Amino acid sequence: MKNKDELNNLPDGKLMINTVNAYSFNLAQRDEPFIRALKECDVLIPDGASIVWACNFLKHKNPPESRTAGWDLFEFEMDKWNKRGGKVLFFGSSEKVLAMIRKRCAEVYPNIQVETYSPPFKPDFTEEDNKMMVDKINEVNPDLLWIGMTAPKQEKWTFAHWDEMNIHCHVGSIGAVFDFFAGTKKRAPEWCQKMGLEWLHRFCTEPKRMFRRYIIGNPRFIQHVVTQRIFSK
Repeated sequence: MKNKDELNNLPDGKLMINTVNAYSFNLAQRDEPFIRALKECDVLIPDGASIVWACNFLKHKNPPESRTAGWDLFEFEMDKWNKRGGKVLFFGSSEKVLAMIRKRCAEVYPNIQVETYSPPFKPDFTEEDNKMMVDKINEVNPDLLWIGMTAPKQEKWTFAHWDEMNIHCHVGSIGAVFDFFAGTKKRAPEWCQKMGLEWLHRFCTEPKRMFRRYIIGNPRFIQHVVTQRIFSK
C-alpha cells in the first residue's frame, strides 16, 4: 500500500490504481472478481483510517502511516498534469455531473484538456456496451484516466478490460470524488478527515443509504480483522 508521500514515486506508464476502505474490504469478502481487482492492481491506496489501523494491528510489513484518500490521489495527479499540460478523461457518472466537472476544471486546472464520457446507466453492461466503452478510452488515449462508476463496479470493470485498453497512463478508480469535485456532494470538514471520522459525516448526511455500509459494516470489518489476528498466531 502507498502513503500519500509515496505518490511522487509512482512510475509513468500504464498503472491500475485502486483504493480500499472498510466498506470495499467487506464487499470483497463475498465477491471474488472484486478481490482479484484489489489484489492484482498495480497500486493499492489505504483510503480509510480503518485500513491503516488494520495493517498495524495485523503487523503487516511496512504498514501505511496514514490514510490516503481518493481525493488526495486526485489532487496529486491533477496538479501534476496541470503543470505538464495534458489530456484527462473522466469516465463515469452522469452528463450533469460531468458538465460541472468540465466547468470547474477550466477554472482550477486550465492547462488540462478535459474529455468526459458517461457510460450507460444499467446494472450490467452488454458486450456491445463494453466494446463501445473500451473503444472510447482508446480513441481519447488520455494522459490520465479517472473511472467513476462506484465500487465495486468501477474496479471490476477496469480489471476485466485492462488488457483491451491500449493506453499508457495512470488509471484511478475514484468513485465519489467525481461528485466531490463537481460540488454535488460535500466532503467532511477537515477536522473530521484528520480524526478519521469522514465516514461519520457521510452517515449523518445520508443515514438511510449509509446505515448498512457503516453501522453494520464497520463492526463486521473489525470482527474480521480481530479474527484474522487470532487465527494467524
